[in-house]
Amino acid sequence: MSVLQFNSSSMVLVALIGLGVLSQNSSITIAACVLLLFQQTALAQYLPFLQKNGLNVGIIILTIGVLAPIASGSLKIPSLMAILTNWQMIAAIVVGVFVAWLGGRGVGLMSGQPILVTGLLLGTILGVAVFKGVPVGPLIAAGILSVVLNQQ
Repeated sequence: MSVLQFNSSSMVLVALIGLGVLSQNSSITIAACVLLLFQQTALAQYLPFLQKNGLNVGIIILTIGVLAPIASGSLKIPSLMAILTNWQMIAAIVVGVFVAWLGGRGVGLMSGQPILVTGLLLGTILGVAVFKGVPVGPLIAAGILSVVLNQQ
């Protein structure tokens, strides 16, 4: 039987698990647990694949979740005229475009400077724990950070 090998990245994952539990952020807790399991077992050979493709797979799964109400018919699509004559709908579209743009910048920043991901996650966890926020922000936070840092 092999011995668990804890290094600095293992300790960060354990800390994220602890923070996820404290903030009741099941997404962070489960993700860090899965990654720790991968890291400490023979599954470690798949970590490069996860690192390379995980964000894209996650975005696909998230998009499926967002589009599911359309596919199920529980979300009714308004007519084009209703969309164009309702200022709230127009504002929603503009904000949606802006957030998608920020998310695109966030992907680039997270890929180009992965060290910042830990800070973004810690900030998100603190926002959930202290301000009763919702843990949906790391990608958008990375986009905002990319604007602040003036990076593409």
